[in-house]
Amino acid sequence: MTQSGSKDHVHALFETIAPKYDVMNDIISFRRHKAWRKYTMKKMGMKSGQTALDVCCGTCDWSIDMARATGSGDIVALDFSQNMLDIGAAKINDLQLQDRIRVVRGNAMSLPFEDDSFDYVTIGFGLRNVPDYLQVLQEMRRVVKPGGKVVCLDTSKPTWQPFKGIYYLYFERILPLFGKMFAGKFKEYKWLPDSLKLFPDAKELKELFRKAGLEKVDIKLFFGGVAALHMGTKGKEEG
Repeated sequence: MTQSGSKDHVHALFETIAPKYDVMNDIISFRRHKAWRKYTMKKMGMKSGQTALDVCCGTCDWSIDMARATGSGDIVALDFSQNMLDIGAAKINDLQLQDRIRVVRGNAMSLPFEDDSFDYVTIGFGLRNVPDYLQVLQEMRRVVKPGGKVVCLDTSKPTWQPFKGIYYLYFERILPLFGKMFAGKFKEYKWLPDSLKLFPDAKELKELFRKAGLEKVDIKLFFGGVAALHMGTKGKEEG
């Protein structure tokens, strides 16, 4: 399954919005994205020394959470936007985690890592921005170890009215105005609701996880379905 918007367009968009990315995430989600990530971390149950790859890491907040959770495990933060990575690297250095988190510029569609490399592979609010959802999930499955987990936290689609109507009104009409007001970027934030329209709902994304070869796929919906957590396991027996 693919989405609209060229790779170059999406790359240019994220390079442009990088300086206001963290602030806008707080505004867009009313700061709920932090609580959703905290819940996800609890469900992941990372142990000391485990490794992780954070795909489409943005400004590295999830990468930092995982480094703190594992205590001594190596974390790789990957994104295609150098501006995003520069902001993330500054955070990592401020927290003195540069020996624990390696920042890598790379393509989620073709991850530059060997098979079976990580205990966890995560993607937070990034899958909807890639050219091919299934290919990225297959790549994430490839580089996670047998028995390891692929974890996706992203926006989703509420199904019950009247909340569904209010939600789409917010994303299509109000969110771009917030982008203009707080970040000076109207057209960039107009793209977000457009990408959401094409993004699979929770059930469809669960099916994509299965098509990618992941097992025991669990779903958790947040706030009526405006966001969703999907977590799947790579089978221990590969053949």
